[in-house]
Amino acid sequence: MAPVLVALPLAAVGAVWFAEGPPPANALPEWSVTALEATGLKATPLPDTVSAQFGPCSGSVRTTCVVDGDTIWLNGDKIRIADINTPETNEPGCAYEAQLGAQATARLTQLLNQGTFAVAPNPDGRDEDQYGRKLRVLTRGGESLGDTLVAEGLAEEWQGYRREWC
Repeated sequence: MAPVLVALPLAAVGAVWFAEGPPPANALPEWSVTALEATGLKATPLPDTVSAQFGPCSGSVRTTCVVDGDTIWLNGDKIRIADINTPETNEPGCAYEAQLGAQATARLTQLLNQGTFAVAPNPDGRDEDQYGRKLRVLTRGGESLGDTLVAEGLAEEWQGYRREWC
């Protein structure tokens, strides 16, 4: 049975490799996830190794802080949380959006400060957005922190565009 568990994913990866060529160097190997899913296995979550103390971003020098509900600075890198969209706090469209954006920002800060977490590559393979922010998914114990914000009504799953909150 063990040779089959090894050979089947390798065959699937090989077929994709020869059909489509190798993936870009900076892309999350989506084909490896597909190969794992074909065997009924699940990808192993990244270990929770990132630990930092987060507060609100202010001023022009930003190292580790929270910009809003879906954007942070971590060790000098600006990161857009790739799996969610939250209300705007900078130029919100209405008072409701401003209030919900402030709640999402506070809750994200709280979640990040609750312990170690992992920073995973963007599942769609894009490394950066149009503004130069790193696109990443933040997880703890293999579960998306963004999913927590969605479940609490402070965010929506990312659908490729920003929605109106007003």
